[in-house]
Amino acid sequence: MWTVPRPKYRSGLSDEEEITVNIGGVRVVLFGDDLKRYPDSRLAELANCSTQNLDLISSLCDDFDPGRKEFYFDRDPDSFKCIIDVYYFDEIHIKTGICPICFIKEMEFWKIDQSVLDECCKSYLSEKEQELKEIASKVKVILEDLDVDQCITRTQRCQRFLWKLMEKPGSSLPARIVAIASFLSILVSAVVMCVSTIPELQVTNAEGKLVEHPTLEAIETTCMMWFTAEFLLRLTSSPNKLRFVLSIMNIIDFMAIMPFYVVLSLTYLGTTSMMELVNVQQAVQALRIMRIARIFKLARHSSGLQTLTYALKRSLKELGLLLMYMGVGIFVFSALAYTMEQSHPETLFRSIPQSFWWAIITMTTVGYGDIYPKTTLGKCNAAVSFLCGVIAIALPIHPIINNFVVFYNKQKVLETAAKHEVELMELKSGRQARRKSNE
Repeated sequence: MWTVPRPKYRSGLSDEEEITVNIGGVRVVLFGDDLKRYPDSRLAELANCSTQNLDLISSLCDDFDPGRKEFYFDRDPDSFKCIIDVYYFDEIHIKTGICPICFIKEMEFWKIDQSVLDECCKSYLSEKEQELKEIASKVKVILEDLDVDQCITRTQRCQRFLWKLMEKPGSSLPARIVAIASFLSILVSAVVMCVSTIPELQVTNAEGKLVEHPTLEAIETTCMMWFTAEFLLRLTSSPNKLRFVLSIMNIIDFMAIMPFYVVLSLTYLGTTSMMELVNVQQAVQALRIMRIARIFKLARHSSGLQTLTYALKRSLKELGLLLMYMGVGIFVFSALAYTMEQSHPETLFRSIPQSFWWAIITMTTVGYGDIYPKTTLGKCNAAVSFLCGVIAIALPIHPIINNFVVFYNKQKVLETAAKHEVELMELKSGRQARRKSNE
């Protein structure tokens, strides 16, 4: 048993009415005058009600001992120790080790408004609520995958089966095979795009120009046919076409496919006079370069790349600070280098904008050697610049890595929690089915 100490500013007052509550086996003595500071709370209602009104008391607590005048509550004592702080400090802090979601339920039971939570606890609570929403969304996805048989029409069943085949590699063996085939097609296409630029593997056309080898071009066409079929099947089977079209990954897929057909139409369907135009040739070359976008399709099949992308999103502040530091350093050191090198007759620093390139490659410790200082002061400036560059680049590395690790572990925990939630739901449904069968 423990007693909440009476505040010093009330020590001179007359004896206050005391009430004894038993919270999960822990007896606590409280002062009625303090509880009445929040008259709408459950404890204040208990302090105001008469011990003879057993009906009201039974609605406010789990049990009551008239002899000892003790109210019993089957609640968490640790959470209660945090909640009673509101009567003395007008704010509540959630202690470490207490589930914030369960704590909110405790506050609702004791009829304490959430506005009394401290700001740090509110942010922590919002983070946990966001995690619960993510778990709920993952559970919803898992349940949707399990409810294929509940589709009404045959068309809906086929659409759901095709969607799982193209989007859910873990749903079945054929889906895993499709995912592996798509992954290999991306790698083969990227390798072919690189190898096709080797002059020794190119052939000469009728006009005497080097073009891609027919074999490599055939492999490229085969891969593009696969990408096109995959994209169309996923679009056809998508349950939400608008979300599919607006998805960033699907936009990347479209941008990786589109140049192939544009170049094909310009090359084989365009007239000879059109292809002789310099602008058209440059456009074809630019569209060919856009094929590098297909390498981003690997992110669809790699959870690690997806996690890295989300970690970089969460590290935008650190990356912004890095760019700001580098920008200030580039401006300062390039201006100093230009000024210090003007006294040398063979200076390579012709202007401050030209010196930006030197500052960039120096602060990033690349140093191509195409432009370098020749005076003593210029060399000292260069030494300071690359030291500052190393420090500026190293500072945000730890927060970015920490964000990556935290987000990756969080996703693993959420996936495990979602699977456990589904298992619990299956157990509950099984128990209910057995009860109905026994009845």
